[in-house]
Amino acid sequence: MFEKKNITNNELWTRREKAVPRGVGSIHQRFSAAAKNAEIWDVEGKRYIDFATGIAVTNTGHGDARIIEAVKAQIDAFSHTCFQVTPYESYVELAEKLNILAPGHTLKKTIFLTTGAEAVENAIKIARAATKRSGVIAFKGGFHGRTFMGMALTGKVAPYKTGFGGNIPGIYHAPYPVPYHGITEQMALDAIADIFKCDIAAHDVAAIILEPVQGEGGFYAASPNFMQSLRNLCDTHGIMLICDEIQTGFARTGKVFASEHAGIEPDLVTVAKAMAGGFPISGVIGKADVMDAALPGGLGGTYGGSPLGCVAGLKVLEIIERDGLCARADAIGNLFMKRLHAMRKAGASEIGDIRNIGAMIAIEIVEEGRAEKPDPARTAEIVQFAADKGLILLSCGIRGNVIRFLPALSAPDKILHEGLDILEDILMQQR
Repeated sequence: MFEKKNITNNELWTRREKAVPRGVGSIHQRFSAAAKNAEIWDVEGKRYIDFATGIAVTNTGHGDARIIEAVKAQIDAFSHTCFQVTPYESYVELAEKLNILAPGHTLKKTIFLTTGAEAVENAIKIARAATKRSGVIAFKGGFHGRTFMGMALTGKVAPYKTGFGGNIPGIYHAPYPVPYHGITEQMALDAIADIFKCDIAAHDVAAIILEPVQGEGGFYAASPNFMQSLRNLCDTHGIMLICDEIQTGFARTGKVFASEHAGIEPDLVTVAKAMAGGFPISGVIGKADVMDAALPGGLGGTYGGSPLGCVAGLKVLEIIERDGLCARADAIGNLFMKRLHAMRKAGASEIGDIRNIGAMIAIEIVEEGRAEKPDPARTAEIVQFAADKGLILLSCGIRGNVIRFLPALSAPDKILHEGLDILEDILMQQR
């Protein structure tokens, strides 16, 4: 697929350390030179199976020709005019399609932006404008971005908040239900009730924001019952329910949006990552009357809804439907669960919990099979051993002991099994 370049990964890493600040982390010291579907080649010509997909971005695989052709055609027409100056049809068409696909039957409207953090920022702005309130409740372990509002909402200190000064006022955190860690749904709901009693009155809360499946927090899924309880709670107190679907959206969990599993209608949904197959775009989809709460000019951005991202986004939606990627996500999840359970049964006792929702899959690495004994050092070791053997993995979790699997939904079974064979070899040889 790719012939190596006249440079090494180590040479590039030396240049990177001199040119790029340490605050921008890189998990692997391997520089990508080419990628196709579920495979990556580095500058030295080494091949890797990709179980990271750029952190859930290339759900449709690297370099899908249909997306590339759409973007090339758009470049031939124009690359940028700014939607707020001279708009273009692809922005409107993508908004129309997402308004139909979003959960629930209420009329929707959509704004496009550039990054996930920007989508979260705008969702909070819209919720505050709609409710005339300022308070926001988020969840411990949640990740919502690295901007100041995103950082404030994020429920993890290191490395996201360390050294960046005071928090934004009016942000409160409740525990996210994680039965494996002994945190029940009732505990989480009771904590919100305590926030209403002790920290901020319910009638001063603009929004509750959560990931239907926590991403950086460890791939913990909120149950339909918990999501429905939050929906009822928000309805009772006039609070906007924001579902952050930046990592869960666009067929990753077996539905276009993960909140569909709960049968609820969020007031606002944030989207990004996989929505354009690798081209930068994000958005907020919401109930029309809520979205219209902001005054003209209060929302937007110079690069928001890039025409390249919009045409790519339209093609991604077409691919999800034509290629049956929601069903494929479920099939991939089943394949992984069967293999991972078999590994544990065969002796990989360091695997604790095994969980998935569609193709959003994770294992928790623990000592002695005990949930209360996380093993982040072993987790990091597995990730690095895997890369040495040609498999790209990601870790996550507030305890640093979760390995998450985000394979391309277009990946053939043969490639998936090859990657899992590498993982199995590591777990069996190193135990």
